[in-house]
Amino acid sequence: MSGNTIGKIFRFTSFGESHGKCIGGVIDGCPSGMVIDIGRIKHELSRRKPQSKFSTTRVEGDEVNIISGMFEGKTLGTPIAFYVENTEHRSEDYDVLKDAFRPSHADYTYQAKYGIRDHRGGGRASARETVARVVAGSIAKQLLEQRGITIAAYTSQIGSVCIDRKWEGSDFSKIDSNPLCCPDENKAKEMQALLQTVASNGDTVGGIVTCVVKGCPIGLGEPIFDKLQADLAKAMLSIPSAKGFDYGDGFEAASMFGSDSLDLFDVNFATRTNHSGGIQGGISNGEDIVFRVAFKPIASLVKPIAIVDKKGNEKIVQLGGRHDCCQVPRAVPVVEAMAALVLADMLLWYDAYRK
Repeated sequence: MSGNTIGKIFRFTSFGESHGKCIGGVIDGCPSGMVIDIGRIKHELSRRKPQSKFSTTRVEGDEVNIISGMFEGKTLGTPIAFYVENTEHRSEDYDVLKDAFRPSHADYTYQAKYGIRDHRGGGRASARETVARVVAGSIAKQLLEQRGITIAAYTSQIGSVCIDRKWEGSDFSKIDSNPLCCPDENKAKEMQALLQTVASNGDTVGGIVTCVVKGCPIGLGEPIFDKLQADLAKAMLSIPSAKGFDYGDGFEAASMFGSDSLDLFDVNFATRTNHSGGIQGGISNGEDIVFRVAFKPIASLVKPIAIVDKKGNEKIVQLGGRHDCCQVPRAVPVVEAMAALVLADMLLWYDAYRK
């Protein structure tokens, strides 16, 4: 299986399956001499863990083990290899799927492509794989923060409940103050009420994560095929259950007039508005980079569903396993991590041009 690596200079490769011994990764191209705060990595992993009664009851210890690339707390410039053990899985919950396929999952496509698959917990296609992204993303975030670049993502919509698209003036310190990672306390309560109804019906619901990058210098991104928004889109759409990506005005721009969407300059060449979402011509323009990622409802339901076995026979089953009612809040640190990996890579490209 290829397609497990992202980045050209700051490169990250992930490995592992949901119910295998561990999930891990290798970072290559990280500059030497960086002090890595392991506590920050642990904090990011804790943000990814289940935070509410609407999340999976599978709670892993998620202790990161760094086995190469660091000495006395600093990076060596050599590959940083790490792993996180899987210890709290119940593979027997998935026995019914050994010879059957769930709808809207990767079960059938993996079997058809490779002729073999790990049916336990979704195997490689499980969102459990994102634990490696969060570890690597934390290291990338620490690299970016040394250059004054910060990343903050938050839940902006669950189901039909959404907060205002305007991010200016938002108190990002409130993102982690509630289990839904929503900076608007009133909307967070509405979201919780919706989730209560959805969960009681044995159903799931999707939503949107908004991400804001501040302090990004002008010049990140490469035209034509390595535009910044293109790399961000690929990274975000690689996250399990991600179905859509937009930046700036996004799809709303399709119904606007050009006169309403112009980002006019001030005397210092900053823009008075940010309809472009901080990216113009595929290159960062120094304004806040703002994008959104839409997530579909989780396809693993508590209530009975129809599955099809290898012989094409359909049957109604109530699947085991422990799943989220809504994955959006737990996707927040994953979105941040993927943004950090893209921007760290682009930043090193940027540095190469300037040398």
